[in-house]
Amino acid sequence: MPARIPLVMMLIISCAGLFAGCGGHSAQPDPIVQIMSKPRYTQAKSQWSMVVMDAATGEVVDSVQPDVLSLTGSVRKLFSVGTALNALGPDHRFQTTVYRTGNIDASGTLAGDLILQASGDLTFGGRLKADGTIDFTDFDHNDARAFEGALLTPEDPLVALNDLASQVRAAGVSRVNGDVVIDDRLFDSFRVPNGNVLISPILVNENLIDVTLMPGASAGQPGALDWRPKTSAFTMQGTSSTAALGAPADIAVSGDALGDGSLTCISAPNCAGTLSGAASLTVPASIPLGYRAPLVGNALFVSALRVEDPASFARNAFIDALVRAGVTVSAPAVAANASGKLPAMNSYGSAQQVARFMSPPYSEAARLILKVSLNTGANLSLMYVGLNQGARTVSDALAVERKTLTSDIGLPGASFDFPTNGSGTPDSRATARTTAMLLSVMSHRSTYPAYRNALPVLGVDGSLAGVGTTVAGKEHIAVKSGATITDGQMVAMNMAGYIDARSGRKLCFALFVNNAGPLAAFSDTLDVFNDEAQILGIVYGRY
Repeated sequence: MPARIPLVMMLIISCAGLFAGCGGHSAQPDPIVQIMSKPRYTQAKSQWSMVVMDAATGEVVDSVQPDVLSLTGSVRKLFSVGTALNALGPDHRFQTTVYRTGNIDASGTLAGDLILQASGDLTFGGRLKADGTIDFTDFDHNDARAFEGALLTPEDPLVALNDLASQVRAAGVSRVNGDVVIDDRLFDSFRVPNGNVLISPILVNENLIDVTLMPGASAGQPGALDWRPKTSAFTMQGTSSTAALGAPADIAVSGDALGDGSLTCISAPNCAGTLSGAASLTVPASIPLGYRAPLVGNALFVSALRVEDPASFARNAFIDALVRAGVTVSAPAVAANASGKLPAMNSYGSAQQVARFMSPPYSEAARLILKVSLNTGANLSLMYVGLNQGARTVSDALAVERKTLTSDIGLPGASFDFPTNGSGTPDSRATARTTAMLLSVMSHRSTYPAYRNALPVLGVDGSLAGVGTTVAGKEHIAVKSGATITDGQMVAMNMAGYIDARSGRKLCFALFVNNAGPLAAFSDTLDVFNDEAQILGIVYGRY
């Protein structure tokens, strides 16, 4: 089928290409054109771009403005995760090790330090299921503040640290007379524009503290406040009351001096977050009987605080785990990570290793990243690609990734621009054609099964569980979505992935709409994604 004509010309087209019903019968507009021409998009002067490609041959079977550089949003993650899968292999496991710097005497006393060497393990045991896979939900805790709720996975965020601490004790260490230090020198930590999130080589609970609140048994009773992981470095303060059934919720969770969701005090005594009403930190929170999170729909209020000193957070949590395992530590549990005590990089020997934790395979991390659109994981994946070529800064990793995409994947350099990060928002751009090309090339690689399996299934799971639920063939459509919302405008609302068409043909696609109009309510984003899902359903049946 020929490429579609830009939308501004569609009204003057009759029998050519897009409108059926020629030969004396009244013309019927193409249903894809009808969706793209809805008032929402014509009023906003939206920019549509689409490519549908035969995955096996690379033949373009349908297109709309295929070579326009579009803001990608989180569709960008297809590039960072795909190149990481190719660089590492789906079976790669991250190894977090603990070393000693001194000798252990007959009483079990270590005359030196314990050093935990970070490996960039995204989940570090925090989502580890009994079968060795990584758990996720359709509403991830990383998005708890944006979604005003989340569905927490049930696994213990401290499982890896507890395991390492038990190994240290089993290695004969009962007392550490030195310090406990986190070696986070794997790469230089950096911040991404999307939320100013810090990307670091060490992660405990993805450097989040999950905060929950449940209503009491009856109106007037305090709510039940809880948080995880529990460490000696942090507590929650503030009060709450249970309101009558049907009353509005008034709940805010704040960090320390920044007054938002950030925690900068984790290495100082008496670090605390605050539960309160929205108007003031001194107003008690109020949660009604029968509470339901507005979007998520569960009966538990969930928010999160982001730790801004991951190394000190991990150090404290590891010392707590050592104490639970029967190891006494002379250094104070709550203190800044003493990176100045670290030996030269790459100087550790196997004789000094006292513990090791192995992650699940990277294919599991890729599945988590793409299923829930995890920004932290996509940026770690970018760094994995860089580290594979010796790059330790984000700028160098981006250069390695660009070279990989052009020389190994074969993408035209002018067809994409990823200037700052591996997760997408706010500045990553690519054409629909080059995005579909990436997907087509990946479908021929040995990594393809892991790549395809990592994508959300339309209307079934992950970030798209509630989108396209009525679309015919939805279970045959694997999609990575991406949204960029800026100043109340839907700047980018995109989808890309694979379709096993009704005919049996294997397709890959990229479907972008930039400037989709104002965001008056969260439902507007669902409306746009559902429009795109309808287009994918048409493609499923047409080809």
